[in-house]
Amino acid sequence: MTSAHPYARELGEFLRARRGRVHPRDVGLEPGGRRKVSGLRREELALLAGLSTDYYQRIEQGREVRASDDVLAALAGALGLGDGERRHLFTLGRAARRPAPAGVPREPERVPEGTRRLLRVTDTPAVVLGRHLDLLDWNPMAEALLGDPGDYPPDRLNMLLLLFDDTRTDQRRCPDWEQQALDYIGMLRAAVATDPTHPRATAIVGELSIRSAEFRRLWARHDVRESVSGSKTFRVPEVGDLVLDWDTYPLPGNPGPVMLVFTAEPSSAAADRLRLLASLHATRAAHG
Repeated sequence: MTSAHPYARELGEFLRARRGRVHPRDVGLEPGGRRKVSGLRREELALLAGLSTDYYQRIEQGREVRASDDVLAALAGALGLGDGERRHLFTLGRAARRPAPAGVPREPERVPEGTRRLLRVTDTPAVVLGRHLDLLDWNPMAEALLGDPGDYPPDRLNMLLLLFDDTRTDQRRCPDWEQQALDYIGMLRAAVATDPTHPRATAIVGELSIRSAEFRRLWARHDVRESVSGSKTFRVPEVGDLVLDWDTYPLPGNPGPVMLVFTAEPSSAAADRLRLLASLHATRAAHG
């Protein structure tokens, strides 16, 4: 019988997803014959990691195995995990060795007052996101770029829920939509690794899994992101397309919120359009 331990279950699912993405030839094995799986078989991964097939199978099935750090390191090496994936594996594996948590204290997420002041004096779009990507605070430039968050109920102010909102399908025409979805999903995966049974995470994943085949496909990849940066194209009818870089900055707490900041290359067309957008938004606010 499989264990109900949430970390053991998450560990098994992560290993299964990573095993499915490694082709036998990538690790020096001959595929041979017809295969039911696209990646490695369980017995192949066990062989590469120096484990018995039965032992590895119990780990992947989420049973009470309590894999040691040496076993986790062997699996990470056999799967060719990157640094972030390796840390994720160890986070899950070490948590799975401890008794399943009961009655975990969960404090409401708060934005430090100093951070709120910093947002107000920052002249580029910036928001504060909670650990499950809830939008906790934003500045006027973010409102100009992303729209007024006040138009949504508080429980819908979540970057993933908004990204997969069927009423905002115009965003999906952007060429970088899927990459941003993967980045946000990877950030949520990292949060789930610290508390797999958190009700907010359960609610978000549950809702999106039911109503979005795209989300189910991307969530099943088990990608993880610790800190994220990238670029995104915003299509703003008033000023034209804006290509902005975005970076996340951790705030105090363990885990704490993050500040997400959008910036434009100096002296670029995007910088000029961002200034125009700020002017238009200020004019509307003055007459609003």
